[in-house]
Amino acid sequence: MRLVSFVDQGRFVPGVRLGEQVVPVSALAGFPDDALALLAAGADTLHRLDAAARSAPAATHRALSSLTLGMPIPRPGKVICIGLNYALHAKEGGNPIPDYPAVFLRVQSSLVGPNQPMLRPGCSDKLDYEAELAIIIGSRARCVSEADALAHVAGYSLFNDGSVRDYQRKSTQWTMGKNFDATGAFGPEIVSADELPPGAAPLRITARVDGQTVQDSTTGDMIFSVARCIAILSEVMTLEPGDVIATGTPSGVGYARKPPLFLAPGKVVEIEVEGVGVLRNTIADDPAFAA
Repeated sequence: MRLVSFVDQGRFVPGVRLGEQVVPVSALAGFPDDALALLAAGADTLHRLDAAARSAPAATHRALSSLTLGMPIPRPGKVICIGLNYALHAKEGGNPIPDYPAVFLRVQSSLVGPNQPMLRPGCSDKLDYEAELAIIIGSRARCVSEADALAHVAGYSLFNDGSVRDYQRKSTQWTMGKNFDATGAFGPEIVSADELPPGAAPLRITARVDGQTVQDSTTGDMIFSVARCIAILSEVMTLEPGDVIATGTPSGVGYARKPPLFLAPGKVVEIEVEGVGVLRNTIADDPAFAA
């Protein structure tokens, strides 16, 4: 199943994507018209939702091309990011291979949905891209084992962990460089876990800037697997339905290239993971910094 959120009468509502058509959840009796509530309802509800959408009358379908998509979870609870989770990316930044992941948080205002502009702040010209696989939590997880972790995954999505590199390095904490408004992106949909290999590995993961491939790896090269990330995080915090875990980026990021490749207004960034889809965003200047 592929779950999207789209604008309808001024708010984001969930729908099931079937090819180039979307069936609004509101057209299907017995299901909550809210992405977080759907995820919290559990895997059985999602399976029933998929079946109901596939048998829904054609009159309920809406053309995907006619919809404005947003983040598949319009207001995710926690957005947890794993840093330095691909060996070659750690090496390109001069970092040792970690035996425990770097973990930081992103706030909701730092993210936009598909086809929405990622904003370069006026105080920096060092906005960078990071292609990432996102885990979507489907059931409450606290102190779960690695062996049981995948049972708590509702599905997967795509994430661009846009980073303002000079601000990221102003201190030992990365929070400021990772949380400028609208510098990251999430979407365009949630792909249910049963459509992908267990733990979403190995899947090809790439990033393109203006059509040029700049990152090309596989999720099988993650240092900390999907299951391991969930086990480590749930030892510390309760993971709730709708929480998002961005699992880190492979090598090829802009700051490590020679010469560096940073994102300027007008550029187009595409993040792709095999079987999950493509997240596309343009770059624009943040108007808040205009004189």
